[in-house]
Amino acid sequence: MERHFDEELKGLNSEILRMGSLTEEAIVDSVKALKEQSREMAANVINSDRKIDSLELEIEEKCLTLMALHQPAAVDLRFLTAAMKLNNELERIADLAVDIAQRVLEIVDKPLLKPLVDIPKLCVIAQTMVKESIDAFVNRDIALAKKVVLSDAEADKLRNFVQDELVSEYISKDASTATRAVPLLLIARHLERICDHATNIAEDVIYMVEAKVVKHHPEEL
Repeated sequence: MERHFDEELKGLNSEILRMGSLTEEAIVDSVKALKEQSREMAANVINSDRKIDSLELEIEEKCLTLMALHQPAAVDLRFLTAAMKLNNELERIADLAVDIAQRVLEIVDKPLLKPLVDIPKLCVIAQTMVKESIDAFVNRDIALAKKVVLSDAEADKLRNFVQDELVSEYISKDASTATRAVPLLLIARHLERICDHATNIAEDVIYMVEAKVVKHHPEEL
């Protein structure tokens, strides 16, 4: 029975990795749609959300079934609880990728205010944090989880820089730029929120492995 349970947990890990891969792809493609001014790519990100939503329900059902059948305790219970939280965080991240794609559709036919530099950088940070948080979960890697948590400050700093620049250099000087600046501001905010969700996953990994609560207290890492 124990060996069968271990195999089921491995299967769950595989599904989570698949969910993570689809989510990462949605993040990257949403910002790529912005860079390439591609209406089609943005629409594809929006449409792909159905697949992610469906997979989220499958993973949640599997977690609940494993809890009911095996009544796990201690580490295994924390693992399944963390898996359910991670699953929910990934679905929210995918929704934020959809939000980015929708903002792209608002400005896809308008010339960009400036060359895109910082938003793609923020996208790389977000994608890396999501990937590393999932890897930390699957491998129970505390060091990697802590790295993700500490990376969130960099994402906050870059989001603030993008926001300050758009407001001070464009909107405040020429109100007519708002229709192009606000979607970019929101995209930066969506990417920063993705980083927050990745941080939540990493914090749950630390709790799963060490039974230590670090949420809201990164200084304790």
